[in-house]
Amino acid sequence: MAVLAFVIGVLIVVVGLAVSIALHEIGHLVPAKRFGVQTSRYMVGLGPVMWSKQIGETEYGVKLLPIGGYVSMAGMYAPVHAKARTRGMLATLVQDARDANHETLVGVDDSRAFYRLAVWKRVIVMLGGPVMNLLLALILFTVLYTGIGMQQTTTTIDTVAECVVPAGSTATECAPDAEASPAYAAGLLPGDELVSLDGQDVATFAEASAIVQAHPDQMIPVVVLRDGAQVELSMTPVLAERQVAGPDGEVATQSVGFAGMTAAVERVHQPIWAGAQATADNLGRVAGIIVQLPVQLWNTAVDLFTGQERDPNGPLSVVGVGRLAGEVAAAEAPILDRVAAMVGLLGSVNIALFVFNLIPLLPLDGGHVAIALWDGIKRGWARLRGRPEPAPADATRFVPVALVVVVLMIGMGALLFAADIFNPITLAG
Repeated sequence: MAVLAFVIGVLIVVVGLAVSIALHEIGHLVPAKRFGVQTSRYMVGLGPVMWSKQIGETEYGVKLLPIGGYVSMAGMYAPVHAKARTRGMLATLVQDARDANHETLVGVDDSRAFYRLAVWKRVIVMLGGPVMNLLLALILFTVLYTGIGMQQTTTTIDTVAECVVPAGSTATECAPDAEASPAYAAGLLPGDELVSLDGQDVATFAEASAIVQAHPDQMIPVVVLRDGAQVELSMTPVLAERQVAGPDGEVATQSVGFAGMTAAVERVHQPIWAGAQATADNLGRVAGIIVQLPVQLWNTAVDLFTGQERDPNGPLSVVGVGRLAGEVAAAEAPILDRVAAMVGLLGSVNIALFVFNLIPLLPLDGGHVAIALWDGIKRGWARLRGRPEPAPADATRFVPVALVVVVLMIGMGALLFAADIFNPITLAG
């Protein structure tokens, strides 16, 4: 059963990734068609074509591997009729790119070429894909935070320890001479809802814990709601060593007041803007990973060959994402918890697609945006100086750079594939 659940989890993330890529390409396709660009193909996936259908001038299809996609547009680059000036392999690459670009213009009305669009329209077409991923991430995180809700501790008591157990102890039963826990001695019961401690109303369990920790060996009044009625009790927290999280999030062992009770956890629906906040937080985190990508990849390689535990916040391949999804699906947890984890995982994948595609290098969307903006800058400068409009930038000259980027992406993919197979990041850590 666990194996079946694992497979289902992997399939869910594969389908989710395919849908994310499909929507990414639709983000390019719709504005391109809206602006009159001739689009010959819309493909989701890479490798052999599994299915396709011609609708109008566009062939729509699905390929075998859900790890990419593309929209073929006429005249992505401005045509250059001159031969490449340099010789050798680089010249061949540039010329091949020019020839391939020229083929997309054969029999096409020149006014329907992508390079003929106004700069702002070219930017919209190329940003349409990443923005679609951003919107999908926003929807997924809104569903997660507002629709499903996030697990939070409440002011309701879940368990009451019968005795005080030393920090770090694995004992599950109280010794005959063990000291009764303050909560147990005070008569607190599971299901009681904390109303106030030491005369202070509490809205969260964290507030109640802070009051307990600040009053070791001091009797404090406690008011709880039990069976719809308020009950007044008194409790004397004992001084004990416990792990306490500081303002910076660092956890340290400190001597603080201890009561011996835990909070009940339930899903709390967050405000509608919580999804946007989560999206922004994920954007910052993923952008940080991208900025430090060379270092992250180096650390991943070192961990792979030394067998050290990988950084759980490091980059993943499709294999790693699928593996985590399988573990989530096979985990012994309520269905809603597993669904929530899967939704969050797919949201993070879409954030990664958004950020990565904005890198201003060909063949990524950000590279095409950068070329369009450069054209806009040149045209604006020419107008300011009263000169004729310059020719569009010869983007084919950047094909060697694009090739380097592709090779690096393949190398990165191979490294992460190997790491996710032989030294994976797991839910267990």
